[in-house]
Amino acid sequence: MVNPGSSSQPPPVGSGTMSWKRCAGCGGKIADRFLLYAMDSYWHSRCLKCSCCQAQLGEIGTSCYTKSGMILCRNDYIRLFGNSGACSACGQSIPASELVMRAQGNVYHLKCFTCSTCRNRLVPGDRFHYINGSLFCEHDRPTALINGHLNSLQTNPLLPDQKVNACFNVSECK
Repeated sequence: MVNPGSSSQPPPVGSGTMSWKRCAGCGGKIADRFLLYAMDSYWHSRCLKCSCCQAQLGEIGTSCYTKSGMILCRNDYIRLFGNSGACSACGQSIPASELVMRAQGNVYHLKCFTCSTCRNRLVPGDRFHYINGSLFCEHDRPTALINGHLNSLQTNPLLPDQKVNACFNVSECK
């Protein structure tokens, strides 16, 4: 298991004599037939777990993701940070400890979660519309939606208004 973004490879295990490695998870000696190498450390296969769902990462894939000291499976990384780990509006990285806003699987910085028309920030409790990848406050929703006509929006997904919720950590974002 190799941490994406890390170019480091595991150091060679000494040949001829048994070289015991210490597990970064439990601190115990690794005497198992198999061991994992991630985040520049060795792990028992049972000890390298996703910080969110506790899945044993050696059993669910060949890669893991790290951010702010957390070790994550692919699904939890995408759930917490989006597909790219970046804000869907500005493209900048979102720190793991930062409060975020979410809409239709996209993740935003608080300052970037704004109406596409008036640029006012949408805050928890506000109602908004997410249309064709754009956010609209309740006041600025496209007239086609207000009049019930779909016009040029007809072929694109049109979602009813939604309520803003902010997420800070794993327990709040589920």
